[in-house]
Amino acid sequence: MRHTYLAAAASVTLSAWAGPALADMAAAERWIDEEFQQSVLTREEQLAEMEWFIQAAQPFQGMEINVLSETIPTHSYESEVLTRAFYEITGIRVNHQLLGEGEVVQAVQTQMQTGRNLYDAYINDSDLIGTHSRLQLAVNLTDWMAGEGADVTNPYLDLDDFMGISFTTGPDGKVWQLPDQQFANLYWFRKDWFDDPDLQAQFQEIYGYELGVPVNWSAYEDIAEFFTDTVQEIDGVTVYGHMDYGKRAPDLGWRMTDAWLAMAGANSEGLPNGIPVDEWGIRMEEGTCNPVGASVARGGAVNSPAAVYAIRKWDEWLRAYAPPGAASYDFYQSLPALSQGNVAQQIFWYTAFTADMVAPREDGNNTVDEDGMPLWRMAPSPHGPYWHEGMKLGYQDAGSWTLFQSTPVDRRQAAWLYAQFVVSKTVDVTKSHVGLTFVRDSTVRHDSFSERAPRLGGMIEFYRSPDRVLWTPTGINVPDYPKLAQLWWQNIGDVNSGAFTAQEALDRLAGEMDQVMARMQQADEQANVYGGCGPRLNEEQDPQYWLDQPGAPWPMLDNEDPPGETIDYDELVQRWQEG
Repeated sequence: MRHTYLAAAASVTLSAWAGPALADMAAAERWIDEEFQQSVLTREEQLAEMEWFIQAAQPFQGMEINVLSETIPTHSYESEVLTRAFYEITGIRVNHQLLGEGEVVQAVQTQMQTGRNLYDAYINDSDLIGTHSRLQLAVNLTDWMAGEGADVTNPYLDLDDFMGISFTTGPDGKVWQLPDQQFANLYWFRKDWFDDPDLQAQFQEIYGYELGVPVNWSAYEDIAEFFTDTVQEIDGVTVYGHMDYGKRAPDLGWRMTDAWLAMAGANSEGLPNGIPVDEWGIRMEEGTCNPVGASVARGGAVNSPAAVYAIRKWDEWLRAYAPPGAASYDFYQSLPALSQGNVAQQIFWYTAFTADMVAPREDGNNTVDEDGMPLWRMAPSPHGPYWHEGMKLGYQDAGSWTLFQSTPVDRRQAAWLYAQFVVSKTVDVTKSHVGLTFVRDSTVRHDSFSERAPRLGGMIEFYRSPDRVLWTPTGINVPDYPKLAQLWWQNIGDVNSGAFTAQEALDRLAGEMDQVMARMQQADEQANVYGGCGPRLNEEQDPQYWLDQPGAPWPMLDNEDPPGETIDYDELVQRWQEG
């Protein structure tokens, strides 16, 4: 395939921004022919879509808008390349700023709290769907597209083509955000090591079953122990059976709210999120929009046996099987670690960083061979002993375009045009080849990805499989993401530091979540802050009452360490393809 990104990115200079906007079909044709050759649309269809953008943008020519997103390769491409394409085609200048995820959440929270228009649009995680749909400070896109945004809504948008549109739909059935990039946390492993006959025989002799993709956490732990304590060294390099991070920082909280408790099985059955108890451990009865508690004493699961098990295992594995120093890494420091080539597997690995893991060996990536083919594969995440059929199996991040009522309508309309441009069918296949963060079903099924699939370690097979629906973002049970998310990392950090046991830390976290939700309840009852959908906490009861009820929170199992179970990777891929 042609990698036009690097050439296009290199041409983005200050001087490129100094000239007049062409805002005509000549610019559109040039970009289609030079950058957007790969598309699910024919060239004629691409030109028709770009012609619509040109006409819709006429009232806004010369306007300069500001948008914000987190820093990942997909957004770098948008910021460096697609802003230029959009400017030349439409005449609208876009300052697309990139910051860390925590800073993006802080900016969103500040704009919501102050009503000041800091940015004209945000790529904001769909994890805030419960917040946006309750506070009503964001723009309801369903009504927007039929009202003030009708003239600037792309007739070729095709909402049904977006794989994550259910993630951005509120309890009111309205779409509140438009997916821009999407990635899952999956299992990552060194297939070349797992296929080694000597290692296979050694593992079989010790553990009594085959070395393969772990289906449950027991097998993951056995494999982690095997590589760290038994194998110890491969090709003269000390190896480890696990990788994770534990630094006391905001991203440690996301590490846990990104469905870690659900992977253990702490939540209820239900997709995209557990009903009535979600992966955060927050209970909200079916058919309502009012969370009733996080603690087991109120019917939640934050400090339930399954949640305690999940946090305890995270801490144990980090200490026993990860490379030295991993416990002090944050999210960003942990990512380059796999490319060193000394880790056998990682249970919680974000596919957003596939682009980094397919870099050539000369770039320092020791997980590809001399021809650039991956020595690793990605597979479904193993689940804990409390998990059972009908539950979600992992997390899917859906960074999504979000508009706010505090943004003037004309700036909002111009920003909406840019948002639709960067996810348009004209652009999306090319953008997805750069960032590998798919949002459109049509894109992931494009022939160019069939050709590239062998170099992407199972990613295309996963996104074409029916299993992908089991990986979902934070859902509507979380009434105010910014207020509640900040509680997690501080409490989980106390487990990593040794100050508290998992049970002690989660008891405190559950209590703090209930306290914050109690304040939300008061604000909603007194001033309708959450539109009547704020928390309505259950009275506290003996936790045993809830543990004795059917469903989550689940009582403690007699055996939290069932026999390990694995599956052959090739058999798994065949099942995906047949599904």
